[in-house]
This record gives sequence, structure tokens and C-alpha cells, in this order.
Amino acid sequence: MASRPMTVWDRMAAWSRRNLPTRESMENSRMLRPVAHRVLAPELWRFTRRSVPRGVALGMVAGIMFPVGQIAIAALIALPFRANVPVAALVTFITNPLTTPFILFAAYQIGAWLLRSDAAAVAQPVAEAAMTWLQWLGQFGPNLILGLLVIAAVSAVTGYAVAALGWRLWIARKWKARHERI
Repeated sequence: MASRPMTVWDRMAAWSRRNLPTRESMENSRMLRPVAHRVLAPELWRFTRRSVPRGVALGMVAGIMFPVGQIAIAALIALPFRANVPVAALVTFITNPLTTPFILFAAYQIGAWLLRSDAAAVAQPVAEAAMTWLQWLGQFGPNLILGLLVIAAVSAVTGYAVAALGWRLWIARKWKARHERI
């Protein structure tokens, strides 16, 4: 029997098996021991039609709303919502150094439009901006925060819908392939 060449997915799966921590190693971790029973619950790590869309939605919210510690926050938020923890953590990468400036600009514009604020955010020299950052936050912060909330909510709903639809289409394709083999 001839062996087929390794695909990219095969190589990624092999790398994951070699390098990612196992459930047993996480159970034995001193740092996770107090919460291991909750964090390592099997339903949080299974890919199901309900947990994956929840993970996508929560990952979107954590990725957009929290600039620091997104992965940890997404994992913590996933616990009470019974969302898939790896999916929630992975989706936070929607915000990265390439996408964050565009998201922040769009958030400010959306917030300014919703609050009917016509003040333009003028770029100031760094030293001057550092001295008046509280004033800047008071003037432009509400626009930015409201815009981020709107973008996070719309992204979460859209991500949930796309993940649920993608899951449904994937299962339908598997069923169709199964019936064609019969």
C-alpha cells in the first residue's frame, strides 16, 4: 500500500501533537490545580455545533474590546458560557498590529456618527499628547468606546452566524458524501 505525501494539515497536526500541552500535563500543573476541574471540563474543549459559534462570538468581543490579555480574557469568558476555549482564544487574533488601527479608526468614526459629534481627532505631537491624555480621553473617548462596543456586537453576531452556518454546511456535506458512498 503506497503512502500518500504529508499535507500541510498533516504537518500542522503532527506539530501540535508534539508541542502543545496535553490534558494530563495541564491537570498536573501547579498553577492550574485550583481551577483545573473547571478549566479542563471536556465540554469546553470539544468542537460542537453550539460551542464553536459561542467561542467565535466571545473571541470577537474579547479581541476587539480588550487590547491587552485578550486570549486569557476570552478563555475566562468562555467558561461560564460553555464556549469552546481554543476557538475563543484563536479568534482574538482578529485584532493584530495590522488590523487594530483600522478597527480603532472605524470605531471612532462610528461612535462620532452615533453621538453626532463633529470634533475631529487631531494628531498632536507625542509630548503634548502625553500631557493632555486625560483631556483627549474625555473629549474623544466616548466616541471610541461606543464605536468599539458597536463593532464588537456586530462582529460577535456576524461571527456566530457565520460559524453556525459553516458548521451546518460542513455537516450537510459530510452527510451527502456518506449517502453517495452507500
